[in-house]
Amino acid sequence: MKMRGLWVAAVMGLAVASPVVMPDAALAQALSIMKGNANEPLSVPINRAVVVESDTPFAELSVANPGIADISTLSDKTIYVLGKTPGRTTMTLLSQDGKLISNVEVHVTLDIEEFKERLQQILPGEPIEVRTANDGIVLSGTVSSTAKLDRALDLALRYAPDKVSNLLMVAGTQQVMLKVRFAEMQRSVSKSLSSSLGLRGGNSVGALGATGTLAAQTADNINNGFLQLKDGTQGALGLGFTAGSLEFGVLLEALEAKGVVRTLAEPNLTALSGQEAKFLAGGEYPIPVTSDSGAISIEYKPFGVELNFTPVVVDGNTINLQINAAVSSIDTTTSVTTNGISVNAFKRRETSTTVEMRDGESFAIAGLLQDDFTDLNNQVPWLGDVPILGALFRSADYQRKQSELVIIVTPHLVTPVRGDTLALPTDRVRLPSEKELFLFGKTAGSANTPAGEVARQDFSGAYGYSME
Repeated sequence: MKMRGLWVAAVMGLAVASPVVMPDAALAQALSIMKGNANEPLSVPINRAVVVESDTPFAELSVANPGIADISTLSDKTIYVLGKTPGRTTMTLLSQDGKLISNVEVHVTLDIEEFKERLQQILPGEPIEVRTANDGIVLSGTVSSTAKLDRALDLALRYAPDKVSNLLMVAGTQQVMLKVRFAEMQRSVSKSLSSSLGLRGGNSVGALGATGTLAAQTADNINNGFLQLKDGTQGALGLGFTAGSLEFGVLLEALEAKGVVRTLAEPNLTALSGQEAKFLAGGEYPIPVTSDSGAISIEYKPFGVELNFTPVVVDGNTINLQINAAVSSIDTTTSVTTNGISVNAFKRRETSTTVEMRDGESFAIAGLLQDDFTDLNNQVPWLGDVPILGALFRSADYQRKQSELVIIVTPHLVTPVRGDTLALPTDRVRLPSEKELFLFGKTAGSANTPAGEVARQDFSGAYGYSME
């Protein structure tokens, strides 16, 4: 009997040291069963115990589902309840004469006390509320970033795999505007110098004109010259003369060309965190495609300024960006002809990458520096190697092309504003009045006119649509 008392005291001490969590409470409390009064539900954490006391001695004790909760008697008025599996069951107490003392509803829930402690250690200061629902965990409240939300979910899944309800919200701005700048400079220089020497019999003095023909003075011989220029030749100078019956002609060609190409595109696009956004400013080029049966169909290839990106606000003002940006145009210098149909090629600058930066910071995600050099020397064998005079039997061509390209991205966290605070490109241009157009030749209204105002014309009567 003494050993029984020690065992009862030990078990009761364990029960007191292992409090039970109520649905919204941090610690479990012992439940007293009063005869004739309604009993509140008994909440028991899984793998923990609680002691129930009755003011009336009971003779028989049973539980509806022993797999959910295990019970044992410590005395005729004290019950030891151990939670085994999340769920609900009923515990019944009967008196010595077989009458019902009480039915106690037992709720076995997950032990979230340890989870709350770990949550506060990993995410201190985050107001996350944790509740149990049936055999799962419910998270609610507001966190400061998406990264912390993911950490809270990962931790909850370790305590309740596949049984976590996420009601958390992310505070702060979750919309990102991406500004992309394509800047390209192309420079080209070409120089050419060549000479031609002609000699044949003749009896008159001629001159090399714009046609590049060494001709006699007589009209009959104008188109019979022996030094001819190619169509489109520029920078040519010719001289011809005769000495007795000998006709002599010299043709010099010298040309220098310089060119600069500047390309700048700045697409801007706004998207919600975690959502993909697409942008295209350009068009679609028709391309004929031949099927296996020989039929020709048309497919359209987009070109212009393209931007696809997916932003993710990671933590505070840190933004993760998945970017696919491109600038393309039709290249008229290169074409392919198939079945009598000519198709032009495309010039394309494209990059695809993932970067991470803060609000307002910029990153050069791609760059190109290209320098092409070509020179060509043509000459008559041996004669072209003669000093000074050899230049008459030699031609040289020099070409150099340089290209610089950089692509810079800048993300911004943005929030919506009132529509009347946004400026439009059309706000800076006003339609001219008839007086300004016909009398003064102005294609736009006066600069002192308020922006966005439509020119007033001398119309009479109502205009527009009337909808009922």
